[in-house]
Amino acid sequence: MLKPPESVDVVVIGAGPSGTVAAALLLQKGYQVRVLEKQHFPRFTIGESLLPQCMVYLEEAGFADAVNNAGFRLKNGAAFNWGERHSKFSFEEKTTPGPGTTFQVERARFDKLLADEAAARGVDIRFGQTIIDCVPTDAGSRVTAEAEDGSLSQIDCRYVLDASGFGRVLPSLLDLETPSDFPVRRAFFTHIQDGIPKGAFDRDKILVTIHPKERDIWYWLIPLSDSKCSCGVILSEEKLATRNAEDPATFLREMIAEAPVLAKLLANAQWPMPVNARTSFSRNVRHLATDRYALLGNAGEFLDPIFSSGITIAMRSSSTAVATLVRQLEGETVDWYADYEQPLRQGVNTFRVFVEAWYEGLFQDVIFFESQVPSVRNMISSVLAGYAWDTDNPFVADPMRRMRALADFCRSAET
Repeated sequence: MLKPPESVDVVVIGAGPSGTVAAALLLQKGYQVRVLEKQHFPRFTIGESLLPQCMVYLEEAGFADAVNNAGFRLKNGAAFNWGERHSKFSFEEKTTPGPGTTFQVERARFDKLLADEAAARGVDIRFGQTIIDCVPTDAGSRVTAEAEDGSLSQIDCRYVLDASGFGRVLPSLLDLETPSDFPVRRAFFTHIQDGIPKGAFDRDKILVTIHPKERDIWYWLIPLSDSKCSCGVILSEEKLATRNAEDPATFLREMIAEAPVLAKLLANAQWPMPVNARTSFSRNVRHLATDRYALLGNAGEFLDPIFSSGITIAMRSSSTAVATLVRQLEGETVDWYADYEQPLRQGVNTFRVFVEAWYEGLFQDVIFFESQVPSVRNMISSVLAGYAWDTDNPFVADPMRRMRALADFCRSAET
C-alpha cells in the first residue's frame, strides 16, 4: 500500500560526494533534506584521486577535519611517464591561492565517511532506495522511490538535486541525455597489492603512464597506502578491437606488460580483486538545471578520468547549485543557466580543453618539454590541481588558444 506523501524542502538523489556535500550545505542553511541512495555503503567505486580544490568544498561542508584525520594517503602532485621521458608537477607550485595538497582515497571508505558525517549532523539519508519517478507539482516535484522490499514511498519537495553519478537518474527519467562528442573509450581497473620496493615510487603523486607506441592509451597508478594501489588502463573502442579482452584480468596484465616502466614497477604485484570494466565514460545533457531540479557532478556531464577532475567538478557543482537554490528557496527569482550552469561549465570547459589536448598529443608535448618556463608551468599546475575556475589564470580565461600556442612552441623548439 502506498503511504501518503511526505514533505521535505529538498530531495537529493545519491549519497556520494556531491550529494553529501550538497545536503550538508543545505542543512547549514536550515533546510530539511532527504537523501535517497540506491546502494548501501561501503561500496567499491573508482575515482580515488582527489584534487586540492576539493579541500575548499570539504571545508565549506564541514567535512575537512574528518577527512584530514582519516589517514588517507597524501597527494601533492602528479607524475607522468612516456617511455624514458618523465615529468612531474607539484600542486603546491601554482598560481592560484588555495590548498596545494589533498588525498588519494579508497572511495568505499571516503564516501561512507562523508555520508556518516552528514548523517551525524542531522541529514536524513535513506539507503536501498531506487528512484522510479519524478514529476512536477504546483510546489515543486514529487519523487517516488522503491525500497528493496518493493514498497513505494513518495516525497513532495520544493526542489530535487540529482547527485546520482553514473546512475544519471533524472537524465534517464526526463530524457535529458544528449550524445557526447568524445570518442567511446573503455577502462579496465582494479585494486592491487603493488609490491613496489620502498623508494622506487613517489607514493604522494598519481602516476600517469602513456603507452610507448600508442599515445592515446594511458594507465593510472594511484597509491592508496604503503602497499596498495588503484591501477587501470584506458583505451578507445577502436584500439580495443585489435586486442583480446575477453578476460579483463588477463587483458589488464597484458596491457601493463606493453608499458615497460610500469611493468617493472609492478613486477611483484598481487591481484586479489576482480578486474572491472567500464565503457563510454563521457556523457552530456541538454541542460543542467531548471527551477525544479539541478544535475550535480557526473549526473550532468562527465568528460574523462585523465585529470581526476570528476569529484572536483561534482563538489563545485554542489557548492554552486546550493548557493543558487538557497536564493530561490528564500523567494528570489534566479536564472539557473546564468547563475549555475554557465559558471559551472566555465571550469568544465577548461578541463575539456586539457582532455582534448591530451588525446591529441598536444598536452603531452607540453608536459614533456624540457625547457619549461616556471611561471607557465605553475599556471598549468593550477589547473591540474583543480583550480579550473580561476579566470586570472590565462589557461582558464582562454584555454584553447593558450594550449595550442604553447604546444606549437614546444613542438617547434624541439625540432
